[in-house]
Amino acid sequence: MLAFAVPFAEGQEHDHDNWQPTPYALNRAYAPTPMPERVILTWNEDPASTQSVTWRTDTSVKKSVAEIAIANVNGRALNPERVQAETTYFQSDLNEAHYHSVTFRNLQADTLYAYRVGDGENWSEYFHFRTASDRARPFSFIYFGDAQNEVKTHWSRVFREAFRDAPRAAFTLHAGDLVNEDAWDAEWGEWHGAPAWVNGTIPVIATPGNHEYFRANQGPENERFWQTKAGADLPVIVEVVEEHQEDGSELYKVTAIAPDGRTAYLEFNDDDEITRVGDGVETLTGFSEAELLGTDYDDAPLDDRRRDNGTPSVSTHWRPQFAFPVQDVPEGLEETVYYIDYQGVRFISLDSNRSRDAQVPWLRKVLADNPNRWTVLTFHHPMFSPASDRDNPELRALWKPLFDEFKVDLVLSGHDHTYARTGDVGEKVGTENVPTGYQQAYDANIGTVYVVSVSGPKMYDITKGDFARRVAEDTQLYQIVAIDDSVLTFKAYTATGELYDAFTLEKRDGEANRLREILPPENRANQ
Repeated sequence: MLAFAVPFAEGQEHDHDNWQPTPYALNRAYAPTPMPERVILTWNEDPASTQSVTWRTDTSVKKSVAEIAIANVNGRALNPERVQAETTYFQSDLNEAHYHSVTFRNLQADTLYAYRVGDGENWSEYFHFRTASDRARPFSFIYFGDAQNEVKTHWSRVFREAFRDAPRAAFTLHAGDLVNEDAWDAEWGEWHGAPAWVNGTIPVIATPGNHEYFRANQGPENERFWQTKAGADLPVIVEVVEEHQEDGSELYKVTAIAPDGRTAYLEFNDDDEITRVGDGVETLTGFSEAELLGTDYDDAPLDDRRRDNGTPSVSTHWRPQFAFPVQDVPEGLEETVYYIDYQGVRFISLDSNRSRDAQVPWLRKVLADNPNRWTVLTFHHPMFSPASDRDNPELRALWKPLFDEFKVDLVLSGHDHTYARTGDVGEKVGTENVPTGYQQAYDANIGTVYVVSVSGPKMYDITKGDFARRVAEDTQLYQIVAIDDSVLTFKAYTATGELYDAFTLEKRDGEANRLREILPPENRANQ
């Protein structure tokens, strides 16, 4: 084929030399239309006989429907049943939209279905999904730690590499912090965009992280507390100036005024890391520059926080876009605390962001009345943290006794932006500076394995990893977990698809699970 250049008109030869790109407006980039988008499968009832689907359109679509049929080899011969959707109005920071939801019921177990969604004129493509078997059968799922930051840029490839490795996974499991800002529709748009059509054919199980939460009925944003070195709460009024950097990052310049008029100045980056400690900070707080540099602005030791912090509430995006089970849970925890039984495994989502003690009676009942051979739990904050300043002793005190009593098999978390997996660490359990309870991170008489992982690009250092059998820093990962009768196989892969960690759990009658290790070389900067 021959290609011909089109000549410029006279005087236009150098127009391209002066051209500069401009950002595409987010309210246009993530604007809904009459066409269905953000199509996502979840479950709120039995996976063997039901399937839920939600999607988004603009508000011109007043009524929506879904069509479903058993999949066949000739699409034109499909004879689908039509199901009316429930439609909910939603206003985000960028736009107005309608979310639509359908639960298909009375489906046949272990059957491939084809479905589409739309308004009767404007349709999605047909998707496939397969219902679960009504009995224990082999299957696999993909587990992701925090995606959270730069989801389109840096998480998309991780998800897609995982899908290449496990295209027949039964579902994906997300251990919280799917996004960074709970109310930013553009971030949710990136999260839906990374898997794209895959969310419409492989269902999602998700538990909320702290970044899926906001504080309702808060006091003024500029009225803050800083923690002093003496342990007191210092009230300050802050002014924060955001400055865009040449590398695309953001720098935040903070001026604080104490009640007696004294001032202090510091700076932090878009990872919340304090990068400069200026005049007045040590005078006000007692912390030196060396004690604050490199620490998180909103975490210990400075622990910046709003004075009137309101009440914790899950993102307003959560319930319109996900249809998770509404079970007999404490008020306010609907669709964040739930369980799903899938082919011989009970998957339990707990909400580690709020009302932790209120979940204990519910959890005891769900663990005690469990007909499944395997039990997998997910919640965001890890039971055992690989960071010295991010310990969660309250979780261990409240929930671990139940995990031990009922010999939970596997616990999947996120939050700490590293990889750490428990196992038999031998002599390392006797190391110094190990918080109470860490010596029993893995107990062969109980058999529970705890994992914290990260799939997005935000990373923390490991400062307390001796409790873990396997750790990684500065490494994006995904995990594929397969369950076949009496054997659970866990494999962690890097973003480039290299095997990083692997183990099996083997069920034994009347005994704890047998843990078998398969350990490739470790990736840790500070070995």
